[in-house]
Amino acid sequence: MDLAELIDRTEINDALIRYTIAIDTGEFDRLDTVFTPDAQIDYSESGGLVGAFPDVKPWLAENLPAFSKKRMHTLGQVGITFANTKDEARVTAYFDNPMVISDGAGGERVVEVGGLYHHTFVRTEDGWRSRRLHEQVVWTRGF
Repeated sequence: MDLAELIDRTEINDALIRYTIAIDTGEFDRLDTVFTPDAQIDYSESGGLVGAFPDVKPWLAENLPAFSKKRMHTLGQVGITFANTKDEARVTAYFDNPMVISDGAGGERVVEVGGLYHHTFVRTEDGWRSRRLHEQVVWTRGF
């Protein structure tokens, strides 16, 4: 592994972190630094939208507030495999995502989703961006 690949891996990891921070804080404009404008996103396994980034971004802003602002992703193992051109990478990241929702009786309860983020990252003029995201749900708790 050479220095250029180490830098690429670091930049891709930084994009993954920007994604989780944007989702957790509700600062959805930060997602513009994660995805290409034509990115395809698939949240169907968690009951969400499948579509192009420009359609998914406002959907997130409308639907995630149901989980209050008490969301906290944790990313685990991150596997990165570069294509022959080194301008594309397949990325899989384990995630755990606890969230707080209303319990319907004036209190709150924690729900949790665990799974894998499957991204296709591409090198752009603005750095590494995800062109495709599929959220694979492996387990849930508390729903």
